[in-house]
Amino acid sequence: MRRDNILFVTEGKNYLNESIIDNLSDKGFKVIQCAAEKEELESATQHSVVGMLLFVDDRVLKAANKLECVKECVLREDIPIFLLGQKEDIDRAMTVLPPHTVRESYIRPIDIKDVAINIRMDVDRLSYEERQSILVVDDSGAYLRSVREWLGDKYQVVLANSGAMAIKSMTLKKPDLVLLDYEMPIVDGKQVLEMIRSETEFSDVPVIFLTGKNDKKSIMGVMSLKPNGYLLKTMDPIEIIRAVDEFFSTYKG
Repeated sequence: MRRDNILFVTEGKNYLNESIIDNLSDKGFKVIQCAAEKEELESATQHSVVGMLLFVDDRVLKAANKLECVKECVLREDIPIFLLGQKEDIDRAMTVLPPHTVRESYIRPIDIKDVAINIRMDVDRLSYEERQSILVVDDSGAYLRSVREWLGDKYQVVLANSGAMAIKSMTLKKPDLVLLDYEMPIVDGKQVLEMIRSETEFSDVPVIFLTGKNDKKSIMGVMSLKPNGYLLKTMDPIEIIRAVDEFFSTYKG
């Protein structure tokens, strides 16, 4: 399980806070605890954090500028907030905090285990939605599953086992990259790339061939369609992952 940094903003230390930290840790979070003070928040957000759990109580609400410090922090760092507290306290906090930054509110009394589980699920969903998407097109189901296993930790990976399915998938959601096999029945990779390039909506989608065809004639036959790369299935999976990572790090669109 990966360890994501999460900011736990609360005043003081007590049994409930320790229970919250323990449950978040059990769900794969590295918990960074701090008070709702400008200096502490700035120091804590030097780490890359995936979210903030704010324990809302009188100590936060009645102290001058604490909520304003939290507001400034989440807007500056673009951090989603999860609120925990009594309903009336959360309602008061929402008069200061920007509504669009608040992902969920947990009203006490509530099982802290459920809070940790829900935050884990929400952070995972946010992380997945923000990933760049890759459409992998290949008539081999086994190879499609392998590519998804290699790339799925970093990217949204969508699979298509034919050219027709690939075009249908692209109409539903435009991918950030297509990895395209050359040899496929009925409609081969070259024809799929021709269709992509002929559609105004998809013509700018980058396409990299991922194929077993390494003869000069096949490679030269698709160069006029301006693919963004040509990878061989015989490459080590680590090399394929590295090539995709390098593409995204350098591609300007």
